[in-house]
Amino acid sequence: MSELTVLKEAHTIIYGDREKTYGHPAKNLKTIAKMWNAYLEAKTTDKGELNAKDVATMMILLKTARLANDQTHRDSVVDICGYAALIERCDENPTQVQAE
Repeated sequence: MSELTVLKEAHTIIYGDREKTYGHPAKNLKTIAKMWNAYLEAKTTDKGELNAKDVATMMILLKTARLANDQTHRDSVVDICGYAALIERCDENPTQVQAE
């Protein structure tokens, strides 16, 4: 059995299961862009600079955009829960985080 190159593996994924689950990439990415733009426009603190919580929040929006195509996709729901938990974890032991 021959191994897939990274490029072939990516091709298989983006033209296969991912498209079936999340829809055409142009539509999905446009939805993500709209959600991220709305979030960035509404953001009232740290204008112009993203922080760790912003990244986790925007990843939740990415997963939400994917759910717009298939609300039964459990992996996206699990990921949303994980990113929500990471938002809280960003406040844990801030001196340790700054040192790293």
